Amino acid sequence: MSETVLTIRNLLVKRGKHFSLFIDHLDIEEGEVLAIIGPNGAGKSTLLLTIHKLLLPESGSITFKGKEIAEIIDLTYRRQLALVLQKPLLLNMSVHKNIATGLSFRGLSKLEINQRIKEWAIRLNIDHLLEYPATKLSGGQAQRVSLARALVLEPEILLLDEPFSSLDKPSRISLMQDLRDLLQETNISTIFITHDQEQSLFLADRVAALLDGRIRQVGTPQEVFSSPVDTSIAEFVGIENVLPGRVIDSGGGKVIVEVVDYHLEAIGNLDTGKDVLFCVRPEEITLWSSSTIPASSARNQIHGQVQSIFIQGPLLHISLDCGFTLKVFITHASASEMNIEEGMRLSASFKASSVHLIPR
Repeated sequence: MSETVLTIRNLLVKRGKHFSLFIDHLDIEEGEVLAIIGPNGAGKSTLLLTIHKLLLPESGSITFKGKEIAEIIDLTYRRQLALVLQKPLLLNMSVHKNIATGLSFRGLSKLEINQRIKEWAIRLNIDHLLEYPATKLSGGQAQRVSLARALVLEPEILLLDEPFSSLDKPSRISLMQDLRDLLQETNISTIFITHDQEQSLFLADRVAALLDGRIRQVGTPQEVFSSPVDTSIAEFVGIENVLPGRVIDSGGGKVIVEVVDYHLEAIGNLDTGKDVLFCVRPEEITLWSSSTIPASSARNQIHGQVQSIFIQGPLLHISLDCGFTLKVFITHASASEMNIEEGMRLSASFKASSVHLIPR
Protein backbone atom coordinates (compact mmCIF):
# COMPACT_ATOMS: atom_id res chain seq x y z
CA MET A 1 0.00 0.00 0.00
CA SER A 2 1.39 3.41 -0.99
CA GLU A 3 2.40 5.92 1.66
CA THR A 4 0.58 9.25 1.75
CA VAL A 5 3.24 11.88 1.12
CA LEU A 6 1.13 15.04 1.36
CA THR A 7 -2.19 15.50 3.14
CA ILE A 8 -4.37 18.61 2.86
CA ARG A 9 -7.25 19.20 5.28
CA ASN A 10 -9.67 22.14 5.50
CA LEU A 11 -7.21 24.45 3.79
CA LEU A 12 -8.39 28.06 3.39
CA VAL A 13 -6.27 30.54 1.41
CA LYS A 14 -7.43 34.08 0.71
CA ARG A 15 -6.08 36.28 -2.08
CA GLY A 16 -7.59 39.74 -2.09
CA LYS A 17 -11.20 40.47 -1.20
CA HIS A 18 -12.95 38.42 -3.84
CA PHE A 19 -11.16 35.05 -4.11
CA SER A 20 -10.53 32.25 -1.70
CA LEU A 21 -9.33 28.70 -2.10
CA PHE A 22 -10.80 26.01 0.12
CA ILE A 23 -9.66 22.39 -0.02
CA ASP A 24 -11.46 20.20 2.48
CA HIS A 25 -9.64 16.96 1.71
CA LEU A 26 -6.85 15.99 -0.69
CA ASP A 27 -4.10 13.37 -0.45
CA ILE A 28 -1.06 12.80 -2.66
CA GLU A 29 0.27 9.27 -2.62
CA GLU A 30 3.88 8.21 -2.97
CA GLY A 31 4.86 7.85 -6.63
CA GLU A 32 1.58 9.08 -8.10
CA VAL A 33 1.05 11.85 -10.60
CA LEU A 34 -1.90 13.98 -9.51
CA ALA A 35 -3.15 16.47 -12.10
CA ILE A 36 -4.99 19.53 -10.81
CA ILE A 37 -7.21 20.72 -13.66
CA GLY A 38 -9.42 23.75 -13.97
CA PRO A 39 -9.93 26.96 -15.95
CA ASN A 40 -7.83 30.08 -15.52
CA GLY A 41 -8.54 31.72 -12.18
CA ALA A 42 -9.79 28.52 -10.54
CA GLY A 43 -7.05 28.55 -7.91
CA LYS A 44 -4.59 26.02 -9.32
CA SER A 45 -1.45 28.13 -8.95
CA THR A 46 -2.63 29.38 -5.54
CA LEU A 47 -2.77 25.78 -4.36
CA LEU A 48 0.71 25.05 -5.71
CA LEU A 49 2.23 28.15 -4.08
CA THR A 50 0.60 27.24 -0.76
CA ILE A 51 1.99 23.72 -0.91
CA HIS A 52 5.41 25.28 -1.55
CA LYS A 53 4.97 27.58 1.51
CA LEU A 54 5.17 30.65 -0.70
CA LEU A 55 1.62 31.57 0.37
CA LEU A 56 0.35 31.19 3.93
CA PRO A 57 -3.15 29.81 4.54
CA GLU A 58 -5.74 31.43 6.75
CA SER A 59 -6.54 28.09 8.33
CA GLY A 60 -6.33 24.36 7.81
CA SER A 61 -3.29 22.14 7.47
CA ILE A 62 -0.86 20.57 5.03
CA THR A 63 1.14 17.64 6.35
CA PHE A 64 4.26 16.21 4.73
CA LYS A 65 4.85 12.58 5.67
CA GLY A 66 2.72 12.99 8.77
CA LYS A 67 4.16 16.30 10.02
CA GLU A 68 2.49 19.67 9.51
CA ILE A 69 4.60 21.81 7.20
CA ALA A 70 3.95 24.83 9.43
CA GLU A 71 6.13 23.07 12.02
CA ILE A 72 8.94 22.31 9.56
CA ILE A 73 11.68 24.87 8.93
CA ASP A 74 11.00 26.44 5.53
CA LEU A 75 14.37 25.54 4.02
CA THR A 76 14.22 21.98 5.33
CA TYR A 77 10.76 21.49 3.83
CA ARG A 78 11.43 23.20 0.53
CA ARG A 79 14.47 21.03 -0.05
CA GLN A 80 12.06 18.12 -0.33
CA LEU A 81 10.29 19.86 -3.24
CA ALA A 82 11.21 20.98 -6.73
CA LEU A 83 9.19 23.46 -8.77
CA VAL A 84 8.98 23.78 -12.56
CA LEU A 85 7.08 26.74 -13.98
CA GLN A 86 5.53 27.54 -17.34
CA LYS A 87 8.52 29.74 -18.18
CA PRO A 88 11.93 28.09 -17.58
CA LEU A 89 13.50 31.27 -16.08
CA LEU A 90 17.03 30.15 -16.90
CA LEU A 91 20.06 32.16 -15.82
CA ASN A 92 22.40 33.81 -18.33
CA MET A 93 25.03 31.11 -18.13
CA SER A 94 25.70 27.64 -19.51
CA VAL A 95 23.21 24.77 -19.37
CA HIS A 96 25.58 22.95 -16.99
CA LYS A 97 25.64 25.85 -14.53
CA ASN A 98 21.86 26.26 -14.71
CA ILE A 99 21.29 22.62 -13.79
CA ALA A 100 23.83 22.96 -10.97
CA THR A 101 22.05 25.95 -9.40
CA GLY A 102 20.21 24.08 -6.64
CA LEU A 103 22.96 21.54 -6.04
CA SER A 104 25.51 24.25 -5.30
CA PHE A 105 23.66 25.03 -2.04
CA ARG A 106 23.55 21.43 -0.84
CA GLY A 107 27.15 20.94 0.19
CA LEU A 108 27.82 18.24 -2.39
CA SER A 109 31.27 17.59 -3.80
CA LYS A 110 32.10 18.87 -7.26
CA LEU A 111 32.43 15.28 -8.45
CA GLU A 112 28.95 14.32 -7.23
CA ILE A 113 27.43 17.48 -8.68
CA ASN A 114 28.96 16.77 -12.08
CA GLN A 115 27.85 13.13 -11.96
CA ARG A 116 24.24 14.09 -11.20
CA ILE A 117 24.19 16.77 -13.89
CA LYS A 118 25.55 14.36 -16.48
CA GLU A 119 23.02 11.67 -15.50
CA TRP A 120 19.99 13.94 -15.78
CA ALA A 121 21.24 15.67 -18.90
CA ILE A 122 21.47 12.26 -20.57
CA ARG A 123 18.02 11.23 -19.33
CA LEU A 124 16.49 14.41 -20.72
CA ASN A 125 18.49 14.28 -23.97
CA ILE A 126 20.35 17.55 -23.40
CA ASP A 127 23.84 16.20 -22.59
CA HIS A 128 25.13 17.62 -25.90
CA LEU A 129 24.04 21.09 -24.75
CA LEU A 130 25.80 21.25 -21.36
CA GLU A 131 28.29 23.94 -22.36
CA TYR A 132 25.77 25.78 -24.54
CA PRO A 133 24.51 29.23 -23.44
CA ALA A 134 21.06 28.79 -21.89
CA THR A 135 19.82 32.01 -23.51
CA LYS A 136 20.23 30.50 -26.99
CA LEU A 137 18.11 27.39 -26.39
CA SER A 138 14.81 26.65 -28.10
CA GLY A 139 11.67 26.59 -25.98
CA GLY A 140 11.66 22.81 -25.73
CA GLN A 141 15.36 22.65 -24.87
CA ALA A 142 14.96 25.34 -22.21
CA GLN A 143 12.11 23.48 -20.54
CA ARG A 144 14.19 20.29 -20.53
CA VAL A 145 16.93 22.21 -18.72
CA SER A 146 14.35 23.50 -16.24
CA LEU A 147 13.19 19.93 -15.57
CA ALA A 148 16.76 18.70 -15.22
CA ARG A 149 17.46 21.52 -12.72
CA ALA A 150 14.50 20.27 -10.65
CA LEU A 151 14.98 16.53 -10.97
CA VAL A 152 18.71 16.64 -10.26
CA LEU A 153 17.75 17.60 -6.69
CA GLU A 154 16.04 14.20 -6.28
CA PRO A 155 12.94 15.75 -4.67
CA GLU A 156 10.27 13.91 -2.72
CA ILE A 157 7.60 15.95 -4.52
CA LEU A 158 7.79 17.52 -7.98
CA LEU A 159 5.52 20.51 -8.57
CA LEU A 160 4.72 21.29 -12.22
CA ASP A 161 2.86 24.50 -13.08
CA GLU A 162 1.72 24.40 -16.73
CA PRO A 163 5.20 23.29 -17.90
CA PHE A 164 4.19 22.49 -21.49
CA SER A 165 1.75 25.26 -22.32
CA SER A 166 4.24 27.53 -24.12
CA LEU A 167 5.78 24.79 -26.26
CA ASP A 168 4.99 23.93 -29.87
CA LYS A 169 3.17 20.63 -30.37
CA PRO A 170 6.15 18.44 -31.44
CA SER A 171 8.27 19.71 -28.51
CA ARG A 172 5.36 19.27 -26.11
CA ILE A 173 4.64 15.69 -27.15
CA SER A 174 8.31 14.68 -27.04
CA LEU A 175 8.88 16.20 -23.60
CA MET A 176 5.68 14.71 -22.18
CA GLN A 177 6.72 11.24 -23.35
CA ASP A 178 10.17 11.57 -21.78
CA LEU A 179 8.76 12.98 -18.54
CA ARG A 180 6.22 10.19 -18.22
CA ASP A 181 8.99 7.60 -18.57
CA LEU A 182 11.17 9.39 -16.02
CA LEU A 183 8.39 9.69 -13.44
CA GLN A 184 7.60 6.00 -13.79
CA GLU A 185 11.29 5.12 -13.35
CA THR A 186 11.97 7.40 -10.38
CA ASN A 187 8.60 7.06 -8.58
CA ILE A 188 8.65 10.76 -7.67
CA SER A 189 5.33 12.03 -6.32
CA THR A 190 4.15 14.75 -8.69
CA ILE A 191 1.51 17.47 -8.59
CA PHE A 192 0.82 18.68 -12.09
CA ILE A 193 -1.14 21.89 -12.70
CA THR A 194 -2.81 22.13 -16.11
CA HIS A 195 -5.96 23.16 -17.95
CA ASP A 196 -5.15 20.78 -20.80
CA GLN A 197 -7.17 17.57 -20.75
CA GLU A 198 -4.89 15.68 -23.15
CA GLN A 199 -1.91 16.27 -20.88
CA SER A 200 -3.88 15.01 -17.87
CA LEU A 201 -4.98 11.87 -19.68
CA PHE A 202 -1.41 11.19 -20.80
CA LEU A 203 0.48 11.83 -17.56
CA ALA A 204 -1.83 11.58 -14.57
CA ASP A 205 -2.78 8.64 -12.35
CA ARG A 206 -5.52 10.75 -10.76
CA VAL A 207 -7.19 14.04 -11.57
CA ALA A 208 -8.63 16.64 -9.21
CA ALA A 209 -11.03 19.11 -10.82
CA LEU A 210 -10.69 22.56 -9.24
CA LEU A 211 -13.35 25.14 -10.07
CA ASP A 212 -14.03 28.44 -8.33
CA GLY A 213 -11.55 27.67 -5.59
CA ARG A 214 -13.05 24.28 -4.66
CA ILE A 215 -12.11 20.68 -5.46
CA ARG A 216 -15.28 19.37 -7.09
CA GLN A 217 -14.22 15.87 -8.12
CA VAL A 218 -11.25 13.54 -7.72
CA GLY A 219 -10.78 10.30 -9.63
CA THR A 220 -8.95 8.60 -12.45
CA PRO A 221 -8.71 10.64 -15.65
CA GLN A 222 -11.31 8.37 -17.23
CA GLU A 223 -13.73 8.87 -14.33
CA VAL A 224 -13.46 12.65 -14.30
CA PHE A 225 -13.57 13.13 -18.08
CA SER A 226 -16.26 10.54 -18.79
CA SER A 227 -18.35 10.73 -15.63
CA PRO A 228 -18.32 14.28 -14.26
CA VAL A 229 -20.34 14.84 -11.10
CA ASP A 230 -21.91 18.15 -12.14
CA THR A 231 -22.56 20.38 -15.12
CA SER A 232 -19.62 22.73 -14.49
CA ILE A 233 -17.14 19.88 -14.68
CA ALA A 234 -18.97 18.35 -17.65
CA GLU A 235 -18.67 21.60 -19.58
CA PHE A 236 -15.01 22.06 -18.62
CA VAL A 237 -14.00 18.57 -19.74
CA GLY A 238 -15.66 19.02 -23.12
CA ILE A 239 -19.05 17.33 -22.74
CA GLU A 240 -20.86 19.96 -24.80
CA ASN A 241 -24.19 18.15 -24.92
CA VAL A 242 -25.77 18.45 -21.46
CA LEU A 243 -29.52 18.05 -21.90
CA PRO A 244 -32.27 18.04 -19.26
CA GLY A 245 -34.37 14.88 -19.25
CA ARG A 246 -36.42 12.49 -17.15
CA VAL A 247 -36.14 8.74 -16.66
CA ILE A 248 -39.32 7.13 -18.00
CA ASP A 249 -38.24 3.48 -17.80
CA SER A 250 -35.56 1.57 -15.94
CA GLY A 251 -34.40 -2.02 -15.64
CA GLY A 252 -31.63 -4.45 -16.42
CA GLY A 253 -28.92 -1.83 -15.99
CA LYS A 254 -30.44 0.43 -18.64
CA VAL A 255 -32.68 3.45 -18.52
CA ILE A 256 -34.83 5.27 -21.06
CA VAL A 257 -34.64 9.05 -20.76
CA GLU A 258 -37.14 11.42 -22.30
CA VAL A 259 -35.30 14.39 -23.82
CA VAL A 260 -37.77 16.77 -25.51
CA ASP A 261 -39.58 14.44 -27.96
CA TYR A 262 -36.96 11.68 -27.96
CA HIS A 263 -36.73 8.53 -25.87
CA LEU A 264 -33.01 7.88 -25.49
CA GLU A 265 -31.23 4.92 -23.95
CA ALA A 266 -28.39 5.05 -21.42
CA ILE A 267 -26.54 2.66 -19.14
CA GLY A 268 -27.49 3.12 -15.49
CA ASN A 269 -29.70 2.30 -12.56
CA LEU A 270 -31.96 5.24 -11.78
CA ASP A 271 -35.54 5.24 -10.61
CA THR A 272 -38.34 6.01 -13.03
CA GLY A 273 -39.40 9.65 -12.73
CA LYS A 274 -35.90 10.84 -11.79
CA ASP A 275 -34.84 14.14 -13.38
CA VAL A 276 -31.39 13.90 -14.94
CA LEU A 277 -28.92 15.68 -17.16
CA PHE A 278 -28.25 13.60 -20.27
CA CYS A 279 -24.59 14.06 -21.25
CA VAL A 280 -22.83 12.89 -24.41
CA ARG A 281 -19.51 14.03 -25.85
CA PRO A 282 -19.62 15.46 -29.41
CA GLU A 283 -16.94 13.03 -30.60
CA GLU A 284 -19.11 10.06 -29.57
CA ILE A 285 -21.81 10.98 -32.10
CA THR A 286 -21.92 9.75 -35.71
CA LEU A 287 -23.63 11.75 -38.45
CA TRP A 288 -25.56 10.32 -41.38
CA SER A 289 -26.77 12.10 -44.49
CA SER A 290 -29.71 9.69 -44.80
CA SER A 291 -32.64 9.36 -42.43
CA THR A 292 -32.15 5.58 -42.66
CA ILE A 293 -29.37 4.71 -40.21
CA PRO A 294 -27.82 1.25 -40.64
CA ALA A 295 -28.54 -1.24 -37.88
CA SER A 296 -25.77 -1.06 -35.31
CA SER A 297 -25.11 -0.87 -31.59
CA ALA A 298 -25.84 2.87 -31.73
CA ARG A 299 -29.34 2.60 -30.28
CA ASN A 300 -29.96 6.33 -30.04
CA GLN A 301 -31.03 8.11 -33.23
CA ILE A 302 -31.82 11.80 -33.59
CA HIS A 303 -32.68 13.93 -36.61
CA GLY A 304 -32.06 17.63 -37.15
CA GLN A 305 -30.97 20.51 -39.33
CA VAL A 306 -27.46 21.94 -39.50
CA GLN A 307 -27.38 25.29 -37.70
CA SER A 308 -23.69 26.10 -37.95
CA ILE A 309 -20.32 24.68 -38.98
CA PHE A 310 -17.04 25.80 -37.41
CA ILE A 311 -13.49 24.64 -37.97
CA GLN A 312 -11.96 23.36 -34.73
CA GLY A 313 -8.43 22.23 -35.50
CA PRO A 314 -8.46 18.94 -37.42
CA LEU A 315 -12.23 18.58 -36.92
CA LEU A 316 -15.42 20.39 -37.81
CA HIS A 317 -17.77 21.42 -35.01
CA ILE A 318 -21.36 21.04 -36.18
CA SER A 319 -24.49 22.21 -34.37
CA LEU A 320 -27.77 20.46 -35.18
CA ASP A 321 -31.23 21.83 -34.38
CA CYS A 322 -33.11 18.75 -33.13
CA GLY A 323 -35.65 20.59 -31.01
CA PHE A 324 -32.58 21.19 -28.86
CA THR A 325 -29.00 21.91 -29.98
CA LEU A 326 -26.86 18.83 -30.51
CA LYS A 327 -23.13 19.43 -31.01
CA VAL A 328 -21.07 16.98 -33.04
CA PHE A 329 -17.43 16.64 -34.12
CA ILE A 330 -16.69 15.25 -37.58
CA THR A 331 -13.57 15.03 -39.72
CA HIS A 332 -13.10 17.33 -42.69
CA ALA A 333 -12.97 14.28 -44.98
CA SER A 334 -16.31 12.92 -43.73
CA ALA A 335 -17.97 16.33 -44.00
CA SER A 336 -16.70 16.73 -47.57
CA GLU A 337 -17.89 13.25 -48.52
CA MET A 338 -21.38 14.03 -47.16
CA ASN A 339 -21.38 17.55 -48.65
CA ILE A 340 -22.50 18.96 -45.31
CA GLU A 341 -23.68 22.57 -45.38
CA GLU A 342 -25.85 24.81 -43.23
CA GLY A 343 -29.58 24.07 -43.51
CA MET A 344 -28.99 20.44 -44.48
CA ARG A 345 -31.03 17.68 -42.77
CA LEU A 346 -28.90 15.06 -41.02
CA SER A 347 -29.34 12.12 -38.70
CA ALA A 348 -27.18 11.43 -35.67
CA SER A 349 -26.59 8.26 -33.68
CA PHE A 350 -24.69 7.28 -30.55
CA LYS A 351 -24.40 4.32 -28.22
CA ALA A 352 -26.12 4.00 -24.87
CA SER A 353 -22.69 3.35 -23.34
CA SER A 354 -21.55 6.79 -24.54
CA VAL A 355 -24.09 8.55 -22.32
CA HIS A 356 -23.37 9.82 -18.81
CA LEU A 357 -26.31 10.71 -16.57
CA ILE A 358 -26.11 13.29 -13.80
CA PRO A 359 -29.05 13.11 -11.37
CA ARG A 360 -30.70 16.47 -10.73
